[in-house]
Amino acid sequence: MTAQLEYPEIDDDNALLSIQGLWKVFGPKAQRVPRRPELASLDRAALAAKTGCTAAVRDLSFNVAPGEVFVVMGLSGSGKSTLVRCLTRLIEPTAGSLIFEGEDLRAADEKRLRALRRSKFSMVFQHFGLLPHRKVIDNVSYGLEVRGESKPDRRRRAQEVIDLVGLAGNEHKYPEQLSGGMQQRVGLARALANDPDVLLFDEPFSALDPLIRREMQNEVVRLHREVGKTMVFVTHDLSEALKLGDRILLMRDGAAIQLGTGDELVGAPADDYVRDFVRDVPRADVLTLRWIARAPRDGEPLDGPELGPDTLVREATRLVLESDRPVKVVSEGQLLGVISDEEILAVVADPADKHWSARPADSRRGDSRSADRPGGSSPTSSAS
Repeated sequence: MTAQLEYPEIDDDNALLSIQGLWKVFGPKAQRVPRRPELASLDRAALAAKTGCTAAVRDLSFNVAPGEVFVVMGLSGSGKSTLVRCLTRLIEPTAGSLIFEGEDLRAADEKRLRALRRSKFSMVFQHFGLLPHRKVIDNVSYGLEVRGESKPDRRRRAQEVIDLVGLAGNEHKYPEQLSGGMQQRVGLARALANDPDVLLFDEPFSALDPLIRREMQNEVVRLHREVGKTMVFVTHDLSEALKLGDRILLMRDGAAIQLGTGDELVGAPADDYVRDFVRDVPRADVLTLRWIARAPRDGEPLDGPELGPDTLVREATRLVLESDRPVKVVSEGQLLGVISDEEILAVVADPADKHWSARPADSRRGDSRSADRPGGSSPTSSAS
């Protein structure tokens, strides 16, 4: 799992991308649905029966921080792909606001939108969309060509990103000569070539074989570490979301169910739907020690080993089980709690216990670090 970023509180002024009250309704007289509370409150089936409309995105509000990997996750039909297309108005929203770097994207005309899509946003789709008659280097440089850059400049930039994504030596091959994973690397390189501020991924790896998919996930983690781009990543795969996401928005029927870090979804699911969604996740691979630390008992020795609160339970298991003293969980010199065999075994021995839940030790102590993480566990939080 990627290291969690320490975000400041993300208010609208500090967000790179701010979405507020976003709706996308398909059907006749769609505009009336978000405007009329008696319609907006109907579930999907009731709304379709009453109006003939489908609310693909329902009143979503969240902020994305600069440099964040923000994952949108849900099952088929949850609205996640519609949402990511609304962000650049490839699909026109029905209501709500889209603010990027302080600019209202819904007020942008077609000329401005084209400029933004060419310079500020790049999208990577599940289907690569490569031009079969163009070599790799020409596919990668295509966006720069559309933007009007000179051939030497676009070739130089294309070569840079080809090297970056591990395609060196394949510059003059055609797409049909490449494997699926290599073709997706070409798509990734093409998205990076424009040097966008935001990369949008719409289930880009779902058609790949498992081993290649894992390789591409590792590639995204590496690229994010090296180039630091803001990413909005759509997936239906929970393990992929946990591996890539700094925060995860879980959707169902167009609405937000929970927004938080991976450990928050696993450790403090908002409802039974989220609990069932994450029940098969090995908690030891996701939860950190802050989630299982407890207050020292009377007379308990406090001279045992120390670990930080962000240490994964899996990484701490051997030390805790081998120590004859409780392991102290310490942050900046402050004792947050202790961990002994029983806390470790409660997580490791029954990883699919659907009734297990907790709050971080520092939250229980009133430090409320989790509250400083934008979005927390609130289903429709604006991430502030």
